[in-house]
Amino acid sequence: MRKIIVTTFLTMDGVLQAPGGPDEDPTNGFIWGGWQFGYSDELLRDTLMKIMNNPFDLLLGRRTYEIFAAYWPYNADNPIGEKFNRINKYVVATTPIDTSWAHSILISTDVVNELKKLKEQDGPDLLVHGSGRLIQTLFENHLVDVLYTFTYPLTLGKGKKLFAEGTTAQQWKMTESAISPSGVIMAAYVPDGEVRIGSYVSNETSEAEIKRREKWRKGE
Repeated sequence: MRKIIVTTFLTMDGVLQAPGGPDEDPTNGFIWGGWQFGYSDELLRDTLMKIMNNPFDLLLGRRTYEIFAAYWPYNADNPIGEKFNRINKYVVATTPIDTSWAHSILISTDVVNELKKLKEQDGPDLLVHGSGRLIQTLFENHLVDVLYTFTYPLTLGKGKKLFAEGTTAQQWKMTESAISPSGVIMAAYVPDGEVRIGSYVSNETSEAEIKRREKWRKGE
């Protein structure tokens, strides 16, 4: 069975939009494209390459696929480009899209069931980059098996978020973590079941606390 592995770069306030450059994704007037620039260091590169060195196919949303398809076929001498051009690229798109990039497979209908079938097949794991809208579908349907986050030390206030409308209540277990010299927090998570709740409040509830609860329940 194949795993879906999400690798995402985000700011401290959860923005994942256009980390790589100003023209990557200016949707909704986003002016901070390229915010990732300037934070590269050896540990960060080694951590990324450790993920990329394992066998994988790509699973991408439409916008990220179009960004990759306009770049990597023309940079085939790069080791990453060589690999991206050689492997399968599964693209989730519900509007017309050019899939002429070699080894591209379109998923356009019954997306969730098709992704479940894809996971059940033999083959390399499915690596997701970017693809903010697709990630929401994966979160909503509990299809993410491993989540790698690279959290950069800045806030932007606006932009597309990693945890948005598809996020559901669940626990995650951290399996790896490190901080790069440039301040990027690198972490790996796997799903860890339903949210487990409890209370630090003592059994004896004061009259003031009872009144407070009643007030808040009424929305006052």
